[in-house]
Parts: sequence; structure tokens; C-alpha cells
Amino acid sequence: MSYLDLHREVSRDIDAEIETALERLGPSARITRNSVAKLLEHRKLRHPLSVLPLLTHAIETGHPRPAIPLSAVHLLWWTSACYLDDLADANGASISGSLSENEALLASVITGNALPIQIILSQELPEPARSALISEILDGWIIGVDGQIADMRGDMGSASRKSVVETYRGKSGAPFGMITAMAAIFSGATPERVELWREFGYVFGILWQIFNDQEDIVSGRDEDLLNGTVTYLLASVLEDASPEFRDHILGLCAGAGRSHQARTELAGLLRTPAALDRYRAEIDGFRDEAHRILGRLGGDEFYAQVLRQLVDHASQMVLESALTPAAAAKAA
Repeated sequence: MSYLDLHREVSRDIDAEIETALERLGPSARITRNSVAKLLEHRKLRHPLSVLPLLTHAIETGHPRPAIPLSAVHLLWWTSACYLDDLADANGASISGSLSENEALLASVITGNALPIQIILSQELPEPARSALISEILDGWIIGVDGQIADMRGDMGSASRKSVVETYRGKSGAPFGMITAMAAIFSGATPERVELWREFGYVFGILWQIFNDQEDIVSGRDEDLLNGTVTYLLASVLEDASPEFRDHILGLCAGAGRSHQARTELAGLLRTPAALDRYRAEIDGFRDEAHRILGRLGGDEFYAQVLRQLVDHASQMVLESALTPAAAAKAA
């Protein structure tokens, strides 16, 4: 089984859980319900990472399906967060004309906050567990937003691998840590195992953010360069550059938002063989840490293997050198 196989098995059940949550809004919230449904329809996530709570629960108990409500929470949270992220980046957050920007903004508040809490309140759980799950949602938003603001304020001049990892742990690690911790709580795991699962989610979130950074470059969107985002790859190149060359790179960063030429040159510097070799080694380090945590957790081996495959997928090196051998030698 792969994580995609698992998603195909349960995707309709996740959709049904979300539909039930929408129905709970009641007849007085008909407009809101329709707006949330449109937001969900037009902001579908590219990767079905809603399997993460299923796999966490299955490793603890041998059974993934009881965690389907948490998969719905995960999907709702990220749908809201991704829309808000697009608004913050000021690159447009179109809903294809179905909703105005302001309507979608209000719908995203319900999608990421009210509906996930409503799903948790509807579960038959001991009160301490219910309270802990709601706290996880609240803390996930707080830490995630803090990381996103840190990302928006990222200073190229002081960027380092360490500073970017700290930001990634917030903006991406916290949401994944939230959902894996929630699934562990939902399964009845001990507090010590809950914290291990949270740390796994943080590391997985860093890996997934790096994977997402690579997708942005490979797709040709180059949104990070346009927005002046300090990615891990850019911070690595800056940290390793000589003082003179670092100034040149910072100049390209300053002009990338408005100059296609600066953006193209900067993208090329990020894809030199030397930069990508270091990048690959560092991705492998995060992957090894995720596998180490899973080794400590143990649990159901069948589902642990599926999750290890998902970690390996998130750890892919999809970037290739953009330079010819002669150009690469000159850049080196």
C-alpha cells in the first residue's frame, strides 16, 4: 500500500465528514455554507496529505479509519491557510469568480476555525481529550501564523539555514505537528508518544516546505523569488557565498520582484551543481531525522512502512542543475 492507495480508500468518507460538518451550520447559515463549499471546491489541495492523521492513528492502533474526522480537520485547516497565504503574498487569491475576495476571506475563517472545532465537539470523547484536541487547533493557528509572519518579515541580509528552519518549523511544521499530535491524542497514546508524534510532524513539515519550494521553481511560477521569500535553498547559497558574491546575490534578490533578468540569473545561481549537492545532503539529513523518530515510535509495522514511504516522497530532490558544464565551472 502507498499513501495514495490509502487516500483513495477513504477520500469519500473524508468528503462525507466535511459535508456533515457543513450541514451542522444549520439553515440560518445557508449563505456561509455555500461560500465554504465553493472555497473547498476551488481551492483543492494538490497533495492528499490528509492521510497523515490516518497513518498516525493506524500506527498506534492498527486502524486508520477512526481518524477520518481528523483528516477532515486537516483538509479544512490547510484550505483556509493556503487561501490566507495567497492573500498575504498579494499574488491574488482568485476563486474563479465564484466568490469575491472578501467573501472568500470570511469563508476561510469558518473553514479553518469553526468547522474543525465543530468536528471535534461532535466526537464521543472523554472531556480531557476533547479539550486537548481543541487546544491543539488553537495552538496550531497561533504558531503557524507566527511562522508565516516571520516568513513575510524575512531579512535577506541576515538569512541563514538556522533562521529559515526556525521559520519553517512554525509556518509548516506547526500545522503538521498539530495534526499528528491530535491523531495520537485521539488514539489514546501516552503524553510522551504524543510529543514524539508532534516532533515528527514538525520535521515532516520542514521536509514538505522544502519540497514545496522546489515545486515552485520547477513549475516556473517562481513565486518565492517574486515575493522576496527567504527559502532554505536561497539561505544556503547566501550563507556559503564569499562576501563579494553575497552582495551580488542580495542585489539580484532586491531586483527579482520587478526584473525578469535578475530573477532568471538568481534562479540559475540556486541551481548550480554545488548548491544542489549541498541541498540534497541537507534534505537527506531532515529525512533521516524523520525516520529516526518513526523508529523510536515503532507501532504497527504495516502502516509505519506506508508513512516511511510518504517521508521519502517528501524528501525527493526534484531540482536539477540549470547550467551547462562550462557555466557550472564558471559559477563555481
